[in-house]
Amino acid sequence: MRKVQMGDVVSIHCIGKLKNGEIFENTYDAEPFIFQVGSPEIIPGLSEALIGMEEGEVKEVLIPYDKAFGPRDENLVRTIPRDALSLNIEPEAGLMLNLIIDTPQGEMSFPAIIVKVTDNEIVLDLNPPLAGEDLFFQIKLLKIITLEEEEIIS
Repeated sequence: MRKVQMGDVVSIHCIGKLKNGEIFENTYDAEPFIFQVGSPEIIPGLSEALIGMEEGEVKEVLIPYDKAFGPRDENLVRTIPRDALSLNIEPEAGLMLNLIIDTPQGEMSFPAIIVKVTDNEIVLDLNPPLAGEDLFFQIKLLKIITLEEEEIIS
């Protein structure tokens, strides 16, 4: 039976958990996750865990933070003037924002979490929400998708 190789397009179901057991991802309740192994949009540890798996195989892996979303960077916690953001709702701690910023490469989107709000300032955390976290995954490889099947999905 064929085994997953770097560059393959795969369909998986997975459950992702934090050390404390909190589930942050469960595709069994939704559509399978389809992606190319090794794609920069996928955390490296997940791609590495899939290498060598066969269709139907289930695997449990621990992905250390450096192969997931990286370490937390306190330099990505920024304080900005409250009037620098134009929000349609009242800002409050815990609110997740999707900031759109003009860069030389064009508009880019950055997730940010509001950490603190004062009368004059907002403290934003631009770290990925799971930065600094070791992640536990249960992965079930449903299918290695062939080029013909990939064209049908696209």
